[in-house]
Amino acid sequence: MEEFKQKCVLPENVNDQFNYLVDIYGRWRGRYFYFCGKYHSPGPNAISPEFETKFARLEYMGNDSFNLAYMRHTGQWFELFQDQTLEQCFAEMKNLPHFMP
Repeated sequence: MEEFKQKCVLPENVNDQFNYLVDIYGRWRGRYFYFCGKYHSPGPNAISPEFETKFARLEYMGNDSFNLAYMRHTGQWFELFQDQTLEQCFAEMKNLPHFMP
């Protein structure tokens, strides 16, 4: 999680017309672990000053086995990997652009 923060979270946005990522965190719900991003919306037409979105999901399948999915632009989860170890999932998340917030 800290690697994602260092890579993706910038200290400050210089252009106040665009949303920018301020935090990355995780949350368990049932057998799913979600990677979430928190964004600030500084522009004058922003609906709210900040919002959150989920960008990756680990599904616990038992015995150090996980399925890895990303959130598509359609709002649907798309599973790319099945029956992976946690280390394999983290390696894929580091290397593939699908899992960037």
